[in-house]
Amino acid sequence: MPEYKLPDVGEGLTEAEIVAWHVKVGDVVEINQVVVEIETAKSIVELPSPYAGEVGALLVEVGETVAVGTPIIAIGEPAAATPEAPAEIDLSNPAASGGVEGESLVGRNKADRGPVRRARKVSSGAVAAHMQAQAAFEVGASPMVEAETAPEPVPSAPAAVATGSVQVLAKPPVRKLAKDLGVDLRTLTPTGPNGTVCREDVEGAVGTVVEEAAQQPSRSPVPTGARETREPIKGVRKMMAQAMSQSAFTAPHVTEWVTVDVTRTMELVERLKGRRELRDVRVNPLLLLARATLLAIRRTPEINSWWDEAAQEVVYQHYVNLGIAAATPRGLVVPNVKDADAMSLGDLAGALGELVETARSGKTQPAEMSGGTFTITNVGVFGVDAGTPIINPGESAILCFGAINKRPWVDEVTGEIVVRDVTTLALSFDHRHIDGEKGSRFLADVAGILQDPGSALLY
Repeated sequence: MPEYKLPDVGEGLTEAEIVAWHVKVGDVVEINQVVVEIETAKSIVELPSPYAGEVGALLVEVGETVAVGTPIIAIGEPAAATPEAPAEIDLSNPAASGGVEGESLVGRNKADRGPVRRARKVSSGAVAAHMQAQAAFEVGASPMVEAETAPEPVPSAPAAVATGSVQVLAKPPVRKLAKDLGVDLRTLTPTGPNGTVCREDVEGAVGTVVEEAAQQPSRSPVPTGARETREPIKGVRKMMAQAMSQSAFTAPHVTEWVTVDVTRTMELVERLKGRRELRDVRVNPLLLLARATLLAIRRTPEINSWWDEAAQEVVYQHYVNLGIAAATPRGLVVPNVKDADAMSLGDLAGALGELVETARSGKTQPAEMSGGTFTITNVGVFGVDAGTPIINPGESAILCFGAINKRPWVDEVTGEIVVRDVTTLALSFDHRHIDGEKGSRFLADVAGILQDPGSALLY
């Protein structure tokens, strides 16, 4: 029976943790059907099966970390099934059939099922739901959706009809959202295409779930009497720790700060939201900061270079892969927008929106986090004014975007104290090849564009 070995999913990774199995022993899988989710040192990745056949064994438990090349699942030929003549299914007499409503017998042999009895008649609604689920798989939807598996076969003795056994279809991000929010997909009425449960279905059920949870006695996740708990450092969090330690103790960091009146930028954000060209993307201050950063790099290209220690060279990059630091439950990830400097404002807004959405769903792939040249970290979303960010390895600078607040501000023309929208920017840079003059000029350029967006026409 062929064994599927854990592959290297990108850039020399040596190990991964099994996060969730999408199949169980006895299931019949097709080539390229997603069978497992793993967490590498960079992201969560879904692995498709290279084989077609019946799952013979799951060789690694959920939560276990194994090395690349370790067999994780065995897949063989489907067990031979005894041909059965078509028969009616009668739900009104479960004792006469000894089965469970909606149970699929595909891939199970006669010995596994026990004595075969006359099938039961089902209502037209149940048949429609089952055939709709089957049709969605037959048209090629299986690699992108989840099938809630039917209960295990039961003895042929009389049994009550089981509920929730009809297959439920949902894309992986929707499935993860439901899991995070504690929503049972089987309780939802699907409104998506081909009878799939969509994100709106899950979000609509959250209020009910929260209300029910509030009625339950509260339980502490900490064991009674425990004074401390321990959590293994692995996966994305382990890689983050190694990368930050290496950067902090390799590149001599210098951090500069500037406080900026961004009232005009905030006004521009509101005007841009009404533009027809930008109605399908998210327009926010981060978008304009990203644009200002890309323009400022043109005047100070050293910010977009990196120190090659082995070759003793400074490498100037004539493109900008703009990284956005994103905090996820599994640790910090920094996906980047490739060639962001060549994008229009609308394209950049769309790319940033997709990047953030993918990071939140935990589906950022290793290729999306490699090759970054400059990073922005937005601590303002947490209400923090600023910080001293650590440079992302392989880069030479990182810009920290603080919270935008209403503050008293002295008007430079009239000298009057007025209320303005104000933020703080902090730039950390590698002082081995970026001196104070270059770092200061870049930071001043970014601040100048945010203070007066019209000055961007000069770049």
